[in-house]
Amino acid sequence: MPTAVTAHQSRQARTPTHEPGIAARFLLPLIALATAVTAANIYLAAPLLPLIARDFGSTPSAVAWVASVAQFGYAAGLLVFAPLGDTVNRRRLVAVLSLVTAAALVGGAAAAGTTALAAAVLVASAATVVPQLLVPLVAQRAPADRRARHVAAVIAGLFTGIVAARVLGGLAGQAFGWRAVFVGAAALTAALGLLTAYALPAEHHTPRTGSLFSGLAALPSVVRRSPDLWRACVRQAGMYGAWSALWTSLALLLTAQDAEGYGLSTATAGLFGLFGLAASVVAPLAGGFVDRFGAAKVVRSAYLLAAASVPLFWLGGHVLWALFAAAIAVHAALVASHVANQTLALTTTSTPATANTAYVVAGFAGGAIASALAGSAFTHFGWGGVCAVAGLWLVLGWVSTSVRR
Repeated sequence: MPTAVTAHQSRQARTPTHEPGIAARFLLPLIALATAVTAANIYLAAPLLPLIARDFGSTPSAVAWVASVAQFGYAAGLLVFAPLGDTVNRRRLVAVLSLVTAAALVGGAAAAGTTALAAAVLVASAATVVPQLLVPLVAQRAPADRRARHVAAVIAGLFTGIVAARVLGGLAGQAFGWRAVFVGAAALTAALGLLTAYALPAEHHTPRTGSLFSGLAALPSVVRRSPDLWRACVRQAGMYGAWSALWTSLALLLTAQDAEGYGLSTATAGLFGLFGLAASVVAPLAGGFVDRFGAAKVVRSAYLLAAASVPLFWLGGHVLWALFAAAIAVHAALVASHVANQTLALTTTSTPATANTAYVVAGFAGGAIASALAGSAFTHFGWGGVCAVAGLWLVLGWVSTSVRR
């Protein structure tokens, strides 16, 4: 792919591969930490649904759609903002989006009803695209033989943030109320976002031409020209949809007081998210496997592991130990698939930020639809309906890409 190689070399010429001093040494860990904090905002509402419902005089299943709104908002923000990473100054964009996210979270904390809260969550999630602005930069600056491992470090931060949102969010919500959790998240987002923006290396892009939505308009052609990117998008949409259906509905199962649930408190249910730390452990291993064996083999193994986790989740509706095993398995499968597919998406075109946008939007769109269906399935069919949605998403993600294009 001479075009991609030439574009990659020109990007390296624009951006130095080594920065002097402390900033370069701690840039990757700082990006991983900022990714953890910002990613947590997308899932902030999920473990707090019982507390939000009680505050608004409703039921957890009736406010579960707020968690889905967050994912739709994130997908919308990616469509608009993430492609700009190829053409604009990341420093300024990261700083502005971090402040907008923080302001929206404060607005959510002050919400008087579900509609106002959903609107605030939508804006916060749309502006919480900082991780996907930084991942292409990490892949661009990494040595070729360690690219997947560098991407995996950022992905490990992302999943650590997701776990923190569930565990710490649940504990803090139980102790101080869900509104205090939103305010605390706003403060962390503003601080880490501004610090990361300051530490980012200077970039000199070719002046952007066209409208703000020119990157969005280019998405279909970028995906159409790269079968590998298309396959990565669809397979991750299937994987992420299965995970999202199970994980966003889990708090409903754990806290339900009827015969269908375990009757746990919000704080105790939040501790269950510690099993998601398996993702943070698996990410570096998956990066090494991708660098050594290639993305296709890693994705295939991840799908097999995810398929095995679905019946375990169904069994977990009756016995708790099965939920423990299923949670570890599905997180390991998700992160291994994500490392492989995102590395592929970042290296198959000459416009990595635009390709990464297509990839992440596909994943989050799949997750948002699946989690919305899972909430309805839980209401009408119980936990078995949620597991059926997850299984269906895995089948769709694999079968629709099993024939070579």
